Amino acid sequence: MPILVNLDVMLARRKMRSKELAAHVGITEANLSLLKSGKVKGVRFDTLDAICEALGCQPGDLLEHVAEDDPRLDPHSRE
Repeated sequence: MPILVNLDVMLARRKMRSKELAAHVGITEANLSLLKSGKVKGVRFDTLDAICEALGCQPGDLLEHVAEDDPRLDPHSRE
């Protein structure tokens, strides 16, 4: 499923660190890292709600549907 997670972009825009967001949301930094990298199969709505509240954004600011061949989906392009 070609879903791109833009959580790192929103963190940068809000000048917030992952550690701070994880503490605010109540999840581990490791789980937040997995979410940022798109390596999760799903996200609970209450977690998504808490992230959006902390970042002052909408779910669509964090998640983007892209074409299967979008180069941003290539994990090697993020390194």
